Amino acid sequence: MVKRRTFFSFHYRRDAWRAAMIRNMGIVEENEPVSDNDWETITKGGDTAIQKWIDCQMYGKSCVVVLIGSKTAERKWIKYEIKKGWDDGKGLLGIYIHMLKNANSRTVLKGRNPFEDFTVGQRNLSNIVKVYGNGYKHSKNLYAHIQENLANWVEEAIWIRKNQ
Repeated sequence: MVKRRTFFSFHYRRDAWRAAMIRNMGIVEENEPVSDNDWETITKGGDTAIQKWIDCQMYGKSCVVVLIGSKTAERKWIKYEIKKGWDDGKGLLGIYIHMLKNANSRTVLKGRNPFEDFTVGQRNLSNIVKVYGNGYKHSKNLYAHIQENLANWVEEAIWIRKNQ
C-alpha cells in the first residue's frame, strides 16, 4: 500500500511529544515537523502568517488526522484545519491521544471531540468523521492500536469524504 500524504493537526504546546510518537511510526507520509524556533517565527507574523503556513502544509495532502488531547477542541487553528480539510475535500479522522504518555511519562484528561463543533448540511460532522483510540487505559496498548490501524483509518477517511 502506498503511504498517503497526511497532515497532522494537534495542540502544539501540549501534545507535540504525543504527536511525534505517532508521526515517527512512519506509517503515513506527513508534513515536516516544525521546530519550536520555526513555530515562534511563524507566529510572530500573526494570523495571516499562521494561516499561510497551514495552507502550505496542507497542500497536496489527502487526509487530515486530528490528534485529540485534553484541549484540542478549544484551539482556533485546529478548528481552521478541520474546516479547511473538509472544504478542500480531504479525508478527516480523529485519534484520542490523551492516554499516550508524554516525555514525563504522564497522560492527560480526555478532551472533547472537536468535530462536534461543525455541521455539514443538517448533520453534525462528528456523525460523519470517525474518531479512534477511545477506551484505552494503557499507553502501550493505545500506541500499538494506532500503529496497527492508522493506514487503514486514513484510507477509510478518504473514502468517507469522497462519498459525502
